[in-house]
Amino acid sequence: MKIGILKESPGENRVAMLPDGVSALVKLKVSVMVEKGAGVSAYTPDTEYLQAGAAIASRAEVLTDSDLLLTIGTPDRNEFSKLVAGKIMVTVLNPLVEHDMVRDLAAAGLTTFSLDVIPRSTRAQAMDILSSQATVAGYKAVLDAANRLGGFFQMFMSAAGTIKPSKVMIIGAGVAGLQAISSARKLGAVVEAFDVRSAVKEEVQSLGAKFVEVEGAKDEASAGGYAVEQTEDFKQKQRQAVHDHAVKSDVIICTAQIPGRKAPLILLKDTVEQMQPGS
Repeated sequence: MKIGILKESPGENRVAMLPDGVSALVKLKVSVMVEKGAGVSAYTPDTEYLQAGAAIASRAEVLTDSDLLLTIGTPDRNEFSKLVAGKIMVTVLNPLVEHDMVRDLAAAGLTTFSLDVIPRSTRAQAMDILSSQATVAGYKAVLDAANRLGGFFQMFMSAAGTIKPSKVMIIGAGVAGLQAISSARKLGAVVEAFDVRSAVKEEVQSLGAKFVEVEGAKDEASAGGYAVEQTEDFKQKQRQAVHDHAVKSDVIICTAQIPGRKAPLILLKDTVEQMQPGS
């Protein structure tokens, strides 16, 4: 079998596989081709792939000669429409939303595995790309907010007086939200978190944050760790609760998601306009 690793589009700094993974495949007698410059944005030059046992090739060669393609972003439609039927592609497709892309791939006769729909189970944790990237997002969101905020996250006491710690509100206490809570607490902020899933209350509190609870939420264990669509009555209560706490916050980080649908609109314009300037 020949496995091909494609270079991602501009703006995507990740690469589908690093040299360590290539070495493991080569030891299994698998042939690996890497598009020239595929790892440059991930601080991995072609020489490291060569040392791992891969061959460096042009994009056209990788697309044509590989039996299995590894990529994070799906290739351009003009490219995969020319691929030989039966080729396998492992990618991040977001198939619950990108319906046209799924149909085009099927029409081209390509077998596609979308890593973003791997069940979030214990056995599949090593392949769960959503959790790993959500962790990064939650961490980076707090650092970005701390840099942009005009004040300090932590409390300062000096002879000149006391500066109160910032108030941070996290909307959504999934993987990204919990990481954001942890990072904000470590920077010294007072943190509140809101989530429709009452099951995350203990996790939020264990990280030192206050859990903002709204009664009447619908929760489903079958949702794979995600929130589910709520009733209109609950949404009204939710908006009011979020509003009351948000207007007193210095930083708000939104992480709530529903699989296969647009992220819920929880923070409204009215609320943002009533926050303190500089928040």
